[in-house]
Formats: sequence, structure tokens, C-alpha cells
Amino acid sequence: MRSLLSKSFLTALLFVSCLVTVVNASENHRLRNFRGDWKFKLGDNMQWADPKLNDTRWDEIYVPARWEDEGYPGYDGYAWYRRHFDASSSWMSKDLLLEMGKIDDVDEVYVNGQLIGSMGSFPPDYSSAYYARRTYPIPQGLLDPDGDNVIAVRVYDDRQVGGITDGPVGIYEREYLIHPDFNLPSVWKFKTGDNMDWKAVAYDDGNWKNVRVPAYWETQGFKEYDGYAWYRVKFQVPSDYDGENLVLLVGKIDDFDETYLNGERVGRMGPMPKEKMDHPHSDDYKQLRAYMIPSGLLQPGKDNVVAVRVYDCWRGGGIYDGPIGITTRHHYLRDKHWYRHVENWFDRIIDDLSD
Repeated sequence: MRSLLSKSFLTALLFVSCLVTVVNASENHRLRNFRGDWKFKLGDNMQWADPKLNDTRWDEIYVPARWEDEGYPGYDGYAWYRRHFDASSSWMSKDLLLEMGKIDDVDEVYVNGQLIGSMGSFPPDYSSAYYARRTYPIPQGLLDPDGDNVIAVRVYDDRQVGGITDGPVGIYEREYLIHPDFNLPSVWKFKTGDNMDWKAVAYDDGNWKNVRVPAYWETQGFKEYDGYAWYRVKFQVPSDYDGENLVLLVGKIDDFDETYLNGERVGRMGPMPKEKMDHPHSDDYKQLRAYMIPSGLLQPGKDNVVAVRVYDCWRGGGIYDGPIGITTRHHYLRDKHWYRHVENWFDRIIDDLSD
């Protein structure tokens, strides 16, 4: 009996240890905690997203908390939150996330006047997302390390509790499972529509719109757009990449993609439909795009072009999450094997527990 208990205790201990290891492997590092007092105002006015707005006479409200518990009992409808903060110059080269916890029911989040994310749908096509945790990428270059920065959150509550109700609220540094050896630029060229000529290295994309990657295209002037669009970026890599076995990382893409390097397709995921597809019925949008680069295709010391053809079925679209860059096959396998080792350890403990 004692040996059975000892085995069960040891197994449980290892089980907990493995869980902690898995959780720590995926945690992001918090840079700034925004739990506390925010500026708050009932009503709805899109000018309230303006970072230069004078909000000194707004009410104060504690975040996270249901606004019913903070002096607004029974209120349903629109309201705005605002928070001023300083940004460190050390953040400028980091991949940043804004965690906003859970918001009841619908939200749009602006940083320095730019929409960076939203969940749910405002009236008249109301759809609640009260259950979802808000995690929004902050595009590189958006924060001002030398001035005032402002978060503005537009909220609509349909019934019962409302507001920024629960969860972590702050700025975090994103921790990726796989780390590029070489980061691609954060600003890409972007155009809606579909034309296979756009994959060519020599194609002139000078009149295309500049967008930041990763970020949903809905947050960059293409709200509610579904269908085909293309991304292009030009870059150079050092000469010491010559002869390496390399992997192109294009982040996570909602929903499907074909990715070209210097005019040659290096990978694809999902169908590229000829007719409108309303619902993808797949989890391709959750998958990291990692594509082997054929030997000799990348030109060290010269201009190279990545072109990504994307089809979005509905809701958020585009290259919305990272990592985005180039890594060696050796480093890619090293990172993947480390994570697989943790998963296998977890599986072995489950097997032991079931014996």
C-alpha cells in the first residue's frame, strides 16, 4: 500500500512539474501592469480615440472590474476607457502585446489613435464576445518612447455586467516557441484583390498601402474585408547565410496562404478558393507557416522579395501573429525538439499514471 501511494505521489508531483514547465514555456513577459485607475466616460464618440483629447475631467474607474460595481449599476450601452502611459525606448525592438483581459460584450482598442484590435460586433449587427480574452499585437513603431502614449477602449454592453471585467491588463513582450535568426521588416506592402503577377520580384508595388506585420488587416484600414489580398516585402540578408539550410517563418495567417520567395512558391496552407468561402471549417489560421527555402533561392547581399497571397473567409484576416523571419533548419529543429521533449515527457507521465 505504501509503495502504491509513493508511486502515486511521485507521479502526481511529476505531473504538476510538467504542467508548470509547459505553462512557463508559453508565458509572455510583462513589461507594464495596467491594473488600477483608468479614465472613463459613458456614451460613444469616435473622437475619444484621439490621443490628444483632454480627458482630465472624465470619471475614474478601476480596471479590471464590472462597471456596475464601480458606480454605474444597471447601465447597458456604450462607454470608453482611456489610459496614459510612458513607453521605454528598450521596447521599440520587441514584439509587444496588449493584454486587455475579458471585455463584456464588444470592444475596439486603440493605441495612439490607431485601432489595434476588436472582438464582437457593435449594433446593429450585435454579437457578444464577453467570453474571449483580448490579446492584441502592438505594431512596431506605434509607441512614442519620448512622449505620452494613450490606450482608448470603446466598449458596448448589451445586458447584465459590462466593461473590462477580468484578467491580466498590461503590455507584454511576446515569447515565441521558435525564434528567427533574422527578422523580416515590420512594414510590408499590401493590396486587396488577386493577381498572380504580384509574386514577381520586379513588380512595382510602390503605390501599395504600407501595413504593419503582424496585425489583422481589419485594424489597418480594411475593416470587414474578406477575400484575397497580397503582402510584399523587400529585404537583404548577410552573406554568411550563403549555403545554410534555411526556413522562412511567415507567422500565422487567417485563413489560407500561398507564399513566394523571389517569385517561386515555397509553401502553402489551405485551399485557395475560386468562389467566396464563408466558413473555413478548418484550423489552418492557427498554424505557424514555416517553409523550407530551396537551396540557392535566397540571394545573400542582394534584394530578395517575399510575396504572400492570402485568402480570408470571414472576420479577422491576414498575417496576424508571428514569428516572422528566417531561421536555420538546425535552430528550427532545436526549438521544435525542445517542445516535443516536453510533450513526450507529459505523455509518459500519463502512461505511468494509467498503469
